[in-house]
Amino acid sequence: MTILVATFFYYMNSSKSILFLAIALFSLVKLNAQENGKIEITRDKDNPEFDLDLLPASFHQGRREALKTMLPDSTIAVFFASPIRNRSNDVDYEYHQDPDFYYLTGLREPDAMLILSKNDIRINGEVSNEFLFIREKNQHDLTWNGWMYGVDGAKKILKIKSVMDGAKFADIKLPFEKINHVLIKPDKNDARDNDDNPGDIASLRNHLYEMVQKVGKKQLKEDYLVFRMAELREIKLPEEIDLMRKAIQITCKGLNESMRWTKPNIKEYEAEAVIEYYFKKHGSEYPGYPSICGGGENATILHYNTNRRIVKDGELLLLDVGAEYHGYTADVTRTFPVNGKFTEAQKIIYNIVLEAQNAGIAQAKPGNKFWAPHNAAFAVVQKRLLELGIIKKAGDAKQYFMHGTSHYLGLDVHDAGTFNFLKPNSVITVEPGIYIPEGSDCDSKWWNIGIRIEDDILITPSGNENLSISSPRSIEEIEKLMTEKSIFEEIE
Repeated sequence: MTILVATFFYYMNSSKSILFLAIALFSLVKLNAQENGKIEITRDKDNPEFDLDLLPASFHQGRREALKTMLPDSTIAVFFASPIRNRSNDVDYEYHQDPDFYYLTGLREPDAMLILSKNDIRINGEVSNEFLFIREKNQHDLTWNGWMYGVDGAKKILKIKSVMDGAKFADIKLPFEKINHVLIKPDKNDARDNDDNPGDIASLRNHLYEMVQKVGKKQLKEDYLVFRMAELREIKLPEEIDLMRKAIQITCKGLNESMRWTKPNIKEYEAEAVIEYYFKKHGSEYPGYPSICGGGENATILHYNTNRRIVKDGELLLLDVGAEYHGYTADVTRTFPVNGKFTEAQKIIYNIVLEAQNAGIAQAKPGNKFWAPHNAAFAVVQKRLLELGIIKKAGDAKQYFMHGTSHYLGLDVHDAGTFNFLKPNSVITVEPGIYIPEGSDCDSKWWNIGIRIEDDILITPSGNENLSISSPRSIEEIEKLMTEKSIFEEIE
């Protein structure tokens, strides 16, 4: 840096001084960044991504190769991108890619189809074992919606071997003489057929099915492909776990701040706003699912998300939320008193749920059956509710704990998995709950107590790791956190 400055002053009286100043300043900035441990990164004008921690193309390449090895000989597997979903009139929902499609390609655009084959096949003169049909660039979409990959961009950035214009798929013949089976990933989404777009999902799907039906003898098999993808997605690679850690930590930060800020007579959506501020502040694209913020009797409704009620002094607030970060979602639940102090009845039920969760987490280890955490958690709830007289016989516990304790977590909040034995590097939730609505057949002091505690658990080779441990779970920790000042205290 010193040499650059000295050289500038040497040339300062020459005609080259202005040009050299510009070069020197650019070099100074770059050197300074490197000296401080940062590398100046210039965004590639041909790459639409601003985020530098997305899954690399090599990850998606590896996932395609892994699936290809699972396919029988002379078989193709077909995946469709998610369609654009209409919200109302000419307003669409923010686009979200089909998780399987994203997992295999990295593409976050609609109107695309992926064909994979274990063996090389020839399509439209190109020989490959992977073909992506995608929207070609056009000025209308570039003007209204911004950057798009197009055929060349997908080849360069996504590293997919063969990429073609989806609008021309109807004129392409697939080599069915070398294909024994066509595996099509089931598509449960409605897709609008846009007459002006011959390469939209509806058109791609219709043309493919017409081709298969004309051949007649070819077999459409769905369950095989679904199960193979579940096997792959159940086990997270290190890059995926890094993104999940990020999503979960963002979520915990939001939950903790909401606990600090919550007070009697707030509206449920205000607690939601505090949490989702943290989502956006730390780079989450959107919530992984509609945030559940239920106060009072709404805490006893499992998937309540209206979030408009005023939460009163003495009531509990249940927050079931998850930030989505680069496709991967968290799923964490905390329940706490809006005035910062649990009542005696609330304490009793809360500690039962916490005991049940700890029992479930203890069973979340490799080699155990997927349902082992649920069985352990349910046994605790059943025993304690019997002791309290809230239920009269064991089977009645399902009235107040009516859902499973665990599900897989990843690209979907209820992620793909085999539901067999727990395996290292899979991520599951452990989320027991007790929900006692008003009018239940028990002492009225228990009415309108709804409590769920949910954490995201990474199965490790020797046991597990609670990825959401940074948000307090015990009564003592929660009450202590709620005495701290919130950064939102002065905001009206």
